[in-house]
Amino acid sequence: MRTLSKSKLLAFRQCPKRLWLEVHCPEARDDSAATTASFAIGHQVGDIARRLYDPEQRGVLIDPQHEGFDAAFARTQASLLSPQPIFEASFRAAGALALTDVMLPSPPNEARTWRMIEVKSSTAVKDYHRDDIAVQAFVARAAGLALSSIALAHIDSSWVYPGDDNYAGLLREHDLTAEAFARGDEVRHWIAAAQQIVAQPCTPTQHTGQHCGQPYACGFFKHCCSTETQAAQSIQWLPGRWRKSLHEHVAAHDLIELRDAPDALLNETQQRVKSVTLSGIPYFDQAATAQALSAYKLPAYFMDFETIQFAVPIWPGTRPYQQIPFQFSVQRLARTGTLEQRAFLDLSGDDPSFAFAESLLAACGQRGAIFVYNAGFETSRIRELAQRFPALAPALLALNERVVDLWPIARQHYYHPRQQGSWSIKSLLPAICPDLSYGDLSGVQDGGMAMDAFLEALAPLTSAARQRELKEQLLAYCALDTYAMVRLWQVFSGSSWRL
Repeated sequence: MRTLSKSKLLAFRQCPKRLWLEVHCPEARDDSAATTASFAIGHQVGDIARRLYDPEQRGVLIDPQHEGFDAAFARTQASLLSPQPIFEASFRAAGALALTDVMLPSPPNEARTWRMIEVKSSTAVKDYHRDDIAVQAFVARAAGLALSSIALAHIDSSWVYPGDDNYAGLLREHDLTAEAFARGDEVRHWIAAAQQIVAQPCTPTQHTGQHCGQPYACGFFKHCCSTETQAAQSIQWLPGRWRKSLHEHVAAHDLIELRDAPDALLNETQQRVKSVTLSGIPYFDQAATAQALSAYKLPAYFMDFETIQFAVPIWPGTRPYQQIPFQFSVQRLARTGTLEQRAFLDLSGDDPSFAFAESLLAACGQRGAIFVYNAGFETSRIRELAQRFPALAPALLALNERVVDLWPIARQHYYHPRQQGSWSIKSLLPAICPDLSYGDLSGVQDGGMAMDAFLEALAPLTSAARQRELKEQLLAYCALDTYAMVRLWQVFSGSSWRL
C-alpha cells in the first residue's frame, strides 16, 4: 500500500483520474503559469508566517524535500520533545502523510500538547481548505500527536501594510478544531477509496469538465483533452451562467458539441452564440451600436490600465492583493480625426500610484467621453486612488463620471463565430479588425505577461538593457489595448475616419 500525501488526497477529492495520473504519469503534468505563480505566492506567505509565529527565531524548520522523508519524520519526532515552534513537521499514519505549516507548543506550565496552524494565501476559508484541515488533523492524531487544536490562517485583505517590514496583522486565524476532529472517519474513507484508485492498472474513466478547474486548475487538463474526442464547436462556448437544468442535461447526455445544446434551456445570448456559430454568419446590429454611441461627441479618450498585485504588500498604504496601477495608455481622438497617445509607465520600484494618478488626470483633459472596455476594472482603480489621495479625489472621481463602457455594447449587439463565446477584447479584435493581432507583439501579449514583465523589470538582477526591452514591450502592449478600442469605436459608431 502506498502512503499518499495530503495533496494527492485532495487531488482525489477533485478527480480520481487526477490522482491516478499524479501517481502513475507525473510526466504528463503541465502546470499553467498561474499555477506556478500561486506556488511561489504560497511559499512567500509561508515565509512571512514563520516570522510572525516565531519572532524570536527559536523554531525548527524541517525540509523533507532536501532531507528525505524518513529523515524528516525522525527529526519531527525528536523536535516534539522540545518546546519550540516547528515548521513543516512531517507525519505519516493510516496510509497517508501530511506536512504541517506551523506547530506551536502549549505553554510551559501545561501538559505538552500542540496547536497546528495551516497557512493559506487566500483571503477567506474555502470549502476545500476544510478538507485540507481535516486530513492534517487526522494524520497527525493517527501518528500519535497530542493535538489540542487546529486553525487555518489566511490573508486579511482589509489589512494595510504600515511599512518597515512590519507584517503583524497580515494573517487572520479561524479555529476549525471541532469540525476537523469530527471528520476522522470521513478522511479514513477518502484514504481507502484513493488507495483503490491508485491500485488500478489502468487510468480511470473520467471526462473533462468543470471539475478540471475546481477548486484547482488541473495540470493534466491538456493530457486528458488529448485522449478525448474534441468538439468541432464546443458546447463550452455557451457564455454566462448556465441554468442548473442545462448543466444536468449536458452531464446526463455527455454533450460536447454546441449544436446539441437544447434551445429551450438557453438564454437569449446563448441562443445567439449557438445560432451564429452554427451558421457562420456574424451578428452585428450596427444601427444599435451607432445609436448607443451617438450621444458622445469628439474629442473622446480611450483608456486602459495595467496593474500589479501582491499577496504580501511591498508598498506602505497598500493592501494584500490590491490592484496597484503601474501603467496606462490614453488615446485622444480629436474632432479632426487626429489620434494622439499619452502613456505612463513606472519601473522605478517605488509605489507608482500617486504619479500614475497625476499623470492620468493630465492625460484625460477636462471634458469628453472616456471609453474603456469593461468599465468596472478601471473605475474601481480610480476610486481606490481617490481614497488614497484625498487631494486628488474630486478630479479623479470626475473621470469616472465620463467613463463609457464599450463592453456591454459589444455583448448586446455584436457576435462573430471566431469569438468562441468570449467578448474579451482579445477575442473581439481579430474578428472586427483582422489587421491587428496581439500575437504580433514581441514579449508581452496579455495582462498576465504584463505583470510578469513588470516584476522582472523591478528585479535587482535585471540588466538595464533588459529593462529597456521590457519597457518597450509593455508600452506596445498597452498602446494596442487602447488602439483596439479606438478601432472598435470606429466600427460601432460607423465613423469614416481613417485611424
